[in-house]
Parts: sequence; C-alpha cells; structure tokens
Amino acid sequence: MTRLLGAILAGGQSQRFGSDKAVALLAGQSLIDRVAAALAPQVDDLVLAGREDVGDIVAIPDRPSPGLGPLGGLNAALHHARARGYAAVMTVGCDMPVLPPDLAERLRAAGCPCFVAAVPIIGLWPAGLADRLDLFLASDPRRSMRGWAAKAGAAMLSLGEELPNINTPDDLALLARTFPGG
Repeated sequence: MTRLLGAILAGGQSQRFGSDKAVALLAGQSLIDRVAAALAPQVDDLVLAGREDVGDIVAIPDRPSPGLGPLGGLNAALHHARARGYAAVMTVGCDMPVLPPDLAERLRAAGCPCFVAAVPIIGLWPAGLADRLDLFLASDPRRSMRGWAAKAGAAMLSLGEELPNINTPDDLALLARTFPGG
C-alpha cells in the first residue's frame, strides 16, 4: 500500500462563522481535534495546512502564501508529501468534524486524483501534482477547487451521504443538537 498523508485544510478566515471556527467546540472538543481524530486512522500521518497552533499535528504554511483559499493548503501539503515520500494527499476541511470511517478507502476506489462532488475540499491528490498546482495558482486568479480538479483531471465522487460542514454558528448549533455527547 502507498503512503498517504492526511491534510487538514485550516487556513480560512472563518468570515461566515464570525470567529475561529477551527477551535469552536462540539460536545466539548474543538472541531479541528474532531477532524484530526476522524482522519488519523485513515492515513499514515497528518499535517495541518494554514495554521500553526494545534497540539501535536505538524503545521505547514499555505503555499506559496496565505490567502489563497483551500488550494494554498493543498499546494503546501502536496509539496510536503512529495518531499517526504508520500504517494498522495487526502484533504479535508477543519470544519468537517464527521467523516466516514472508510472515506480514504472510498476515495482510493474512485481513483487518484479525485474529489467529493458536494464538498470539493475533500479529495485525494497524487503528490506528483505539486508543480502543476504551482503553475495553476500562478495562472488562475479564481483559485477554484473545482477549476483545479478539472485541470488535474480529477474524478468526481458522490458519497451518497451528506457530511456536516460548519460554516456558521447556526450550522454548529444544528449539529450539536444531534451529536452524540452534545
């Protein structure tokens, strides 16, 4: 089996949330800690892209600079993975505290590269795409995940289920009402 790096994309500004949603609590645990706990069993190692301040997870800055949205985090993770011998990077957002336990397996089955149609920041990307993403970021001012996915020839995967994505305090409150231990 090839080595897989898990990357939690956490460089956003949380504008719709109104405060740093990565550290917002769900049933007494931060969203980012919940994402890390859900992702860790599915990958060989974890990195946190776009942040510096969370526990034991290796933090890497967005590449080539902050403010590029999820693609800055993905680009940093691809370069990090390639330099350390990982075959691919699995990405998820820091605001997605509930992930299927077989998500990596489902992404691998869809082929690499691929992304989840409903939530394109969830994806599986070969580390060898690092230089191509550098070029894409330099040439496409929109910096769209879907635009990058099309350029990379990524397959689109439907999970057949909706995954909670916390963008506002109301999203968090709604999930908290149905969350075990919440």
